[in-house]
Amino acid sequence: MRRTLVIDVAGLSADLVSEMPCLKALAGRGACLPLEPVLPATTLPMQATLTTGEPPARHGVVSNGFYFHDTAEVRFWEQSSHLIGAPRAWQRVVRNAECGMRSGKKRGAPGDSVPFTPHSELRTSHLKVGMLFWQLAMYDPTVSVLLTPKPVHAPGRLLQDCYSRPADLYHRLAEKLGPFDLMYYWSPMAGMASSRWIAQATLAVWRDEKPDLLLTYLPQLDYSGHRAGPDAEAHRTGARELDALIAPLIEAAESTGGRAVVLSEYSFVPVFRAVAPNRALREAGFLAIREIALGEYLVPGDSRAFAMVDNQVAHVYFPASPRLRRAGPAAADLEADVRAARKVLESVPGVAAVLDHEAQAEAGLRHARSGELVLLAEPDAHFTYYWWLDDGRAPAFAPTVDIHAKPGFDPAELLFDLKTKAVPLSADAIQGSHGLVQASGKGWGAFLDTAPPRDLAGRQAVQATEVARLLVPPV
Repeated sequence: MRRTLVIDVAGLSADLVSEMPCLKALAGRGACLPLEPVLPATTLPMQATLTTGEPPARHGVVSNGFYFHDTAEVRFWEQSSHLIGAPRAWQRVVRNAECGMRSGKKRGAPGDSVPFTPHSELRTSHLKVGMLFWQLAMYDPTVSVLLTPKPVHAPGRLLQDCYSRPADLYHRLAEKLGPFDLMYYWSPMAGMASSRWIAQATLAVWRDEKPDLLLTYLPQLDYSGHRAGPDAEAHRTGARELDALIAPLIEAAESTGGRAVVLSEYSFVPVFRAVAPNRALREAGFLAIREIALGEYLVPGDSRAFAMVDNQVAHVYFPASPRLRRAGPAAADLEADVRAARKVLESVPGVAAVLDHEAQAEAGLRHARSGELVLLAEPDAHFTYYWWLDDGRAPAFAPTVDIHAKPGFDPAELLFDLKTKAVPLSADAIQGSHGLVQASGKGWGAFLDTAPPRDLAGRQAVQATEVARLLVPPV
């Protein structure tokens, strides 16, 4: 396989390419196609699909967050590769070349017969694979070069650090580039500095570690897309500035006889209203709330129903209701709760659709990790996790940047209220979002390739589930 550098430019849309000289030139000599995402078109589900070729119904990454039924906890931005229930493209190469398709049940939907090779059974691939700042990458034995933010929580403070493989990789990079500053990666200060550092690190890894396949991630457009929206000059200025960072990466790949692929998981659509499904569920009596001096806290495990929101998609779980698979009155109780919650949520302005199991399956999203219901926002709306009815009773983490404490994605963390010196308790100022898969092509990503396979000739678009085989052709 030809050495391949994959540059994931979060939030890149096909229409932005014409304003980016390097990518425009690439499109002229290679391929440039819209990339149709899977539902939900958010970071973790899409990155899992791009590397496995499977939809969320099969790989099990149904959101940027996970609800763990056994601990009754919501956790966002998990990093373990063990959460992906399907082999990645380079792992399929291993299985096909060395041991064939193994039998056994994949982690995922009950009864799903698609085989899955546990990490303990994977063999070291003949490909040297690197992943820089891609999610769900840690602990994968088939990834030789790895770099991801991993701060350490020390008493009274946060120690900024990155996890790397080889273990000394981050320290070597930090000596050359300076330490990676998380404040520029996600916070009110998030900006071009994080993408610049990652781009420089990518050049060093491509040159020094010589991976056969290197996947890297540049986040800048994720910030301007949320803050300003896709039509704002700030978003387009960010694209042009990012193009200057992408150009040396493409040159480095091609100058060593390699191939460069630039892609995105989604692009942004303009939004004008924030919708809080948990407030509607609370008013209907579904939420369990713990009231303490620091505010009102959601108790997921005691809630009859709650929504785990992620941009324009939300999973609704029913933890305190008996599980649907049980027979008798218990099953009837859950069915009644699901019907009642659905009626409440369908009446919330800004909710476009409420998907049951059958509709989720048709959308490629039905999995054991999915909610009993899944909410889709109207195209001009996005969801917030808020459950409090009085801002004076908001939990202590609400006005802070705390991505692991909040049981939902909070784009308002990118904003900063100079008056209060805090993250605002409203996401109304957010101008862009993503997550839906619109037939019109709005919100789709982009796929550019310096050496496109012949079967892309004449194509109008690329589907996300095709990308894995395009990056690593089957043997």
